[in-house]
Amino acid sequence: MGETQSRHALIIANDRYDDQGLKKLRAPAQDATALAEVLHDPEIGDFEVDVVRNAPADMMRRRIQGFFNDRRRDDTAVLHFSCHGMKSESGELYFAATDTDPRMLDATAVPAQFVRRCMSHTRARSTVLFLDCCYGGAFTRGSSSVRASGDVNVLESFAGTKPPGGRGWAVITASNSMEYAFEGPELAENHAPRPSVFTHAVVEGLETGEADLDADGEVHLDELYEYVFERVQDQNPNQTPSRTVEMQGELHLAHNRRGRIKIAAVPSPPSLLAAVNSDNAFTRQGAVLELRSRMFNDSLAVAEGARQHLEEIARNDIRQIADEASRALREIRLAPSPDRLEFGPVPQGSDPPQRSVTLSGPPLARHCVAQSTQSWLRVEPSTTGLNVRVETFTEGDLAGDVVLKGVADEVVVHVEVVVEPAGERGTRTIPEPPPTDSTSPPPKDQETVVVHTPPPQPPPVPPPPPPRGPTGSGEQQTRVAQSWFRRVPAFATAAIACATAAVIAVILGIQAAAAAVGDRSETGPGGNIEDNVRDQGALVPLTVSVLTAAAALVLVALARHDLESRRESYTKSALKVTRPLTSLAKVLALTALILAAFTLLAYLVGSHWW
Repeated sequence: MGETQSRHALIIANDRYDDQGLKKLRAPAQDATALAEVLHDPEIGDFEVDVVRNAPADMMRRRIQGFFNDRRRDDTAVLHFSCHGMKSESGELYFAATDTDPRMLDATAVPAQFVRRCMSHTRARSTVLFLDCCYGGAFTRGSSSVRASGDVNVLESFAGTKPPGGRGWAVITASNSMEYAFEGPELAENHAPRPSVFTHAVVEGLETGEADLDADGEVHLDELYEYVFERVQDQNPNQTPSRTVEMQGELHLAHNRRGRIKIAAVPSPPSLLAAVNSDNAFTRQGAVLELRSRMFNDSLAVAEGARQHLEEIARNDIRQIADEASRALREIRLAPSPDRLEFGPVPQGSDPPQRSVTLSGPPLARHCVAQSTQSWLRVEPSTTGLNVRVETFTEGDLAGDVVLKGVADEVVVHVEVVVEPAGERGTRTIPEPPPTDSTSPPPKDQETVVVHTPPPQPPPVPPPPPPRGPTGSGEQQTRVAQSWFRRVPAFATAAIACATAAVIAVILGIQAAAAAVGDRSETGPGGNIEDNVRDQGALVPLTVSVLTAAAALVLVALARHDLESRRESYTKSALKVTRPLTSLAKVLALTALILAAFTLLAYLVGSHWW
């Protein structure tokens, strides 16, 4: 908010009425107390709150008009009614005061049109009206002085153009038409007073932060309505909160003091996800290393996507790979230094001392929400982490915590200080506060801040820990896993070499076999083909041909698999060269393999007979 902005709330609660036809309400007193506390809390609403209880109609009108007249251009104004809502014979809506006479509503009640005119004439930038009014239950049975024929559409009373000079207004009502605005599950005479269903949902959503549906640390008007609607409908399906909004942009109503970090993750590339889901454990092991590298990325969205995939691996994969994923996840834990701050004795009323807390680790680890648990603790982000200040207005031995909440964990920085009366410090010394960064933002009233300290240069990524298990040394597996991808050109070249060697070997083997057959024919009946084959050395080249052809086919398969799964990693020229190389290697290898196999098979069959 800008320097001229301020936030004001007026709560009107009437539960006692002079007229016997208006039954006593139990909720308004509790409504006023609970709502005033949460709106006034500097960590939540930070509103200046004024409460008017059981006032006559003329005082209500004065307070309402004065409330809107006193607002400035950038102010936010919230008006809350908790009382009976009444309808005149002409269909107009009124709010009941303690001295309201149902037969003279114009003189003794507050017309909705009066409230609307006050809202239209205010200079406040944004105005919100909450109506927790009991329209259908405003009249006791058998009362001759109160008539409520027909329905009253509450929102129609506030429809119209937005006020000039401001962003507009919003009206949220506990129920529509003539529905009963329930005060709770029980309304027996001996039941303890409690907030109404509607106001209780408003208070609960703001106080707990659950109304911060998108988890951005702020509760906006639309989020609050959606939260309240669901809560009220869950408790009482017969009560339907309604709203009308004539406002540009989003209106921030409160802070979520229990805010959490939520980062929209960027999914990892399809090729990497394919490796994560591979049936080959070694491929999944390489994927873990790649995900760990992405988790150190300066882009929080990229890093968060990798972290989420690693969490899934840590939960679902085999133990060896799950352990590696868990070790990688531990590297993005919050690591504040120091995790305990002792300010020592300071005089009451002195300038607030300050200490710095440094956050280490990759960017994703340093991105967190810092929340103080005490009003005298102030937290501000800094270039290296956060600054913690201690307000000295409260005397005594003070202890509190700064809670840091990151995407993966939560840690606490404990703070202690002794605030002494001025002039009674004795001989103890006051620690000198460290110099502050002149570029730091000014202190805020709220005690929740988002801390993100990107380093001037990307941090070096330490070497990954060696994998465990019987599959080889950690250093060997790491080198192989890191270089597993982007080897298509090397695989294709090696496949061509093996296929060529296989063709040469099979030619030499066939030539030697043919010479052995010729020798056997000249020997006559006393000869043996095995002796002739051995003399010509035909088996060695044929065996070499089979092995090299098989190796060439394996290399072709590896090259094509990597080419399809990581196509984006290669240039167009590399793709144009690689495809024909792998095709040629496959043809040569298959030819050599078939010829060598056929020649060996003929030898094995014929050697028994010749």
